[in-house]
Amino acid sequence: MSGPSAQNETQITDYRQLVDVMASGEKPPADWRIGTEHEKFGFRLDDLRPPTFDGPQGIEALLKGLTRFGWQPYEENGQVIALSRDNASVTLEPAGQLELSGAPLETIHDTCKEVGGHLREVREVADELGLGFLGMGFQPKWRRDQMPWMPKGRYKIMRDYMPKVGKLGLDMMTRTCTVQVNLDYASEADMVKKFRVSLALQPVATALFADSPFTDGEPNGYRSYRSHIWTDTDGDRTGMLDFVFEDGFGYERYVDYLIDVPMYFSYRNGEYMDLAGRSFRKFLAGELDELRGELPTMRDWNDHMTTAFPEVRLKKYLEMRGADGGPWGRLCALPAFWVGLLYDDAALDAAWDLVKDFTMAERHALRDGVPKHGLALPFRDATMRELAIEAVKISIAGLRRRARRNIAGQDETAFLDTLIEIAEAGQTAADRKLALFHGEWNGDIDRVFKEFAY
Repeated sequence: MSGPSAQNETQITDYRQLVDVMASGEKPPADWRIGTEHEKFGFRLDDLRPPTFDGPQGIEALLKGLTRFGWQPYEENGQVIALSRDNASVTLEPAGQLELSGAPLETIHDTCKEVGGHLREVREVADELGLGFLGMGFQPKWRRDQMPWMPKGRYKIMRDYMPKVGKLGLDMMTRTCTVQVNLDYASEADMVKKFRVSLALQPVATALFADSPFTDGEPNGYRSYRSHIWTDTDGDRTGMLDFVFEDGFGYERYVDYLIDVPMYFSYRNGEYMDLAGRSFRKFLAGELDELRGELPTMRDWNDHMTTAFPEVRLKKYLEMRGADGGPWGRLCALPAFWVGLLYDDAALDAAWDLVKDFTMAERHALRDGVPKHGLALPFRDATMRELAIEAVKISIAGLRRRARRNIAGQDETAFLDTLIEIAEAGQTAADRKLALFHGEWNGDIDRVFKEFAY
């Protein structure tokens, strides 16, 4: 989740200003970049509990420790809650999950180097504090009421609002982690095609990256419980966005959707103003009771865009949001998968051919079934596994044609090796952890922290 957006106090007086934000993201293919984000769970090495914000083993101590590497601190109410460096940032999720929002980079080689460098920096500081970090989609051991809360104004507002609109919103905030990639588009038509392909294939990513089979120390019956949680978080701002597949979809239709997503807040005078459930449409008309006569600013709009949580999200780029967090290798595999599909014209055409005849009912069946069944989910005359294999093959071909090589002459296809292995074996990370839990771990969930920490 985001902090307040960059300051832009320009008043919104024309609907076109909202559309222009998305149109401003258009770039020629030579300027397309890759932005990778990932979240991870911190835990204390002595008792495996998640660290609180303050204290000698706290998350703030970790953030301050990272400043030795040139990260610049960002404070809210005198407390360090984020860092920035070279167009990248380190931020906190509601329960202290640590997120790297990477810089826009040219190749998967670059983004994987960035991820590895970040994890090494975190490891150095964490070792000194007696902390470890784990990549999974859902907190495997601790209950919701055992999770700490970070002192960020927007999270207090969301914490109060979430139980009013869904049963699992607080779990989403405190006990989930994801990896996502942000990708560019050349034009409105290019955005539409990429949006449709990535939305239809988002369940494939969910299946391939499924890694959240435990809740409160026990198997929960899901491969990706993180993905299931989004089905009962807040129906006004989540889901598969069926209108994306309708004739005439474009920037304006997405703006119309966003305007009707209920608000959370407005960031004014350095504070978050609680506007949870209020209408942004009324705000645009100057009719919001709490700010009667005031019009929103572009910062209000940029903040509001971050409060919609569909499976794919449009801002000035497209965000792929379907994958569970995981180990280092899979953090690099996600951007590789989507870049291979979306950044090569032939691959994008092939991916569209793969999904263009999916019905709305089929898209929803994939989205709703994958969290529980993963790659074994039946689909048409086969399973999700076969669909995933086809998607990975298309991605491999796209990366080969991109031919972006490192200094050793290797292209980007090697980053998909872990997904090839998962798809061919038909076993997700969740399946393998369940086998360990029922086998050599003998039901001891603590083993996951020891054997799968970064």
